[in-house]
Amino acid sequence: MSAFEIQEKLASLAEQLLAVQPNIATLLRDIHRSLKADPDVVTILTEEECATLVKGLQKQTSTIILTAAVKKPSKTALSKTTVDDL
Repeated sequence: MSAFEIQEKLASLAEQLLAVQPNIATLLRDIHRSLKADPDVVTILTEEECATLVKGLQKQTSTIILTAAVKKPSKTALSKTTVDDL
């Protein structure tokens, strides 16, 4: 499958994500097979096309990808505070 055909499938996937079509799994499988057969095609995909692929995978697997974890500041217990800390 050529890069153009993969891009067409990604465009179709983007449309179907908006319309909630049942054949998203088939498109994802076809795209996966094509990219596995010719991994160099990944390098010519745009960021938007990659984002569409990720959105399709998220929708199909019902998962959420976190972009950053928020750390809560650690609290020092007052019982461990010494005069040097003040």
